Amino acid sequence: MSENASIYAQSGVDTAAGDLAVELMKSAVSRTHGPEVLGGVGGFAGMFDASALLGYRKPLLASSTDGVGTKVAIAQAIDKHDTIGQDLVAMVVDDIVVVGAKPLFMTDYIACGKIVPQRIADIVRGIAEACEATGTALVGGETAEHPGLLGVDDYDVAGAATGVVEADKMLQPARVQDGDVVLAMAASGLHSNGFSLVRHILAEKGIGYSEHSAELGTSYGEALLTPTALYTAPLLRVLEDSTLDGAIHVLSHVTGGGIAANLARVLPQGSWVEVDRASWSPLPVFRHLADLGGHSLESLEGAWNLGVGMFAVVSAAQAPQVAAALTAEGLQTWVAGAVSLSTRDLTGFEQGAKGVDGGAVRLTGTYAA
Repeated sequence: MSENASIYAQSGVDTAAGDLAVELMKSAVSRTHGPEVLGGVGGFAGMFDASALLGYRKPLLASSTDGVGTKVAIAQAIDKHDTIGQDLVAMVVDDIVVVGAKPLFMTDYIACGKIVPQRIADIVRGIAEACEATGTALVGGETAEHPGLLGVDDYDVAGAATGVVEADKMLQPARVQDGDVVLAMAASGLHSNGFSLVRHILAEKGIGYSEHSAELGTSYGEALLTPTALYTAPLLRVLEDSTLDGAIHVLSHVTGGGIAANLARVLPQGSWVEVDRASWSPLPVFRHLADLGGHSLESLEGAWNLGVGMFAVVSAAQAPQVAAALTAEGLQTWVAGAVSLSTRDLTGFEQGAKGVDGGAVRLTGTYAA
């Protein structure tokens, strides 16, 4: 260690630990690099050869940024950091595919109180593996040590990605038609939203994350860290299927804000959907947490996905074929409702969200057992 690095270390910043973390993660990151990535790992800027975009008639770039939220507190509590990276990629990249875009590259940012090389490598390895699974190049990142601001075991993660879609292939509300079928795709668990409520419920009951749950068949921490499902690669394959060209009109990623609000965001003004709760049974983790907190499942629809990770609004004529294609790609899929453009009283409907004046959605009926 140089004298300058030694002096910096006295303030709590260990540049040598940062260098070791990079070495530990380098091979995983490199596996996400195709010939489009220039310069490898460690440059000041990630470089991506965009000449492939010259083949597009009118390429539109899609960008998304996000984090994982307070789910990281559970990873820290049980010292398990190899899944949180997939959560980050899912939250960022699966927002890009919603407009029909193919992800090109991603960068990540990790802020921590103290760099523990193996911990940082585990996080980034998870990011890299999920990037590889979604066809996204991980072209760069930053790990920042913030002693005095964050505790030695504290960290937060964030990322940003860029994708591309042909202008006339972009999925948007204008494509939605009267009678379109709403297909739901299963979630793997809580994904990465609503964890402040989860943590509150467990704290109120005095339940630790290492405590075993008979209802869940594992510890609470392990169950809650089930990584967010990755939808990008299978959805892109279905979107690129020539026999289904134009069949998918919009997609909705069910994240913060809950089920109805996220679907309403991608629907055109004047449209409405009633999502049938009876079309699926919420996963055991949702039922158990709701029981612990004394909540009805219906009251949690604005906080948790309750088992729906993504919606596709599709042509009624091709809905069976789209559902079959999604199922063949490993995405459990079912019919959850239909779009109507008729005039009706929308009292009780969720109308738009996140600043978008979209359609109207409400959930009806009773969940399947």
